[in-house]
Amino acid sequence: MESALNQLIDALRRITQAIRLSSSVAQDTLGITGAQLFVLQQIAEAPRASLREIAERTLTDQSSVSVVVSRLVVAGYVSRKTAAADARRTELSLTASGRALLRRAPGLAQTRLMAALRAVPVAQLRVAARVLHEASRAVAPASERTQMFFEPAAGQLARDSAVGRRRGSPTGGRARSRGKGRSS
Repeated sequence: MESALNQLIDALRRITQAIRLSSSVAQDTLGITGAQLFVLQQIAEAPRASLREIAERTLTDQSSVSVVVSRLVVAGYVSRKTAAADARRTELSLTASGRALLRRAPGLAQTRLMAALRAVPVAQLRVAARVLHEASRAVAPASERTQMFFEPAAGQLARDSAVGRRRGSPTGGRARSRGKGRSS
């Protein structure tokens, strides 16, 4: 039991560390979070997708993806347009700035994680999902909506957007400073 538990905890640590490092590299390289880069990649792979479709592609609830998309729209990387065939549908597309940003983008741990999990047989995924669901209920209230990995909470959107406009960053001007004695 302890050996299996140790393997599970180590795997969670490695995944968390890889996603955190990946997000940090995206932040340092591009000035956007890993979650924002992940959503940009999904929009690039599915041009004119709706918010619901991007939520499905990212395996995230629609409200969490909406927060990220709104930040990308404010930053000028994504555009929203009413669909010609259905005025009720809003389509998401990359802007020229968004496409240029993606060309410079580093690889993301989230993308590798999704690909690895998609290769696992469904029966094994169901067991893993049940185990992790039970563990997550023990550490976080199930009533809280989950956000995308290392993305600021939705309540920070208005404040971050205002700060970001002043500093030119979709992450609210929270630039990282490594080893320079400053903290953000």
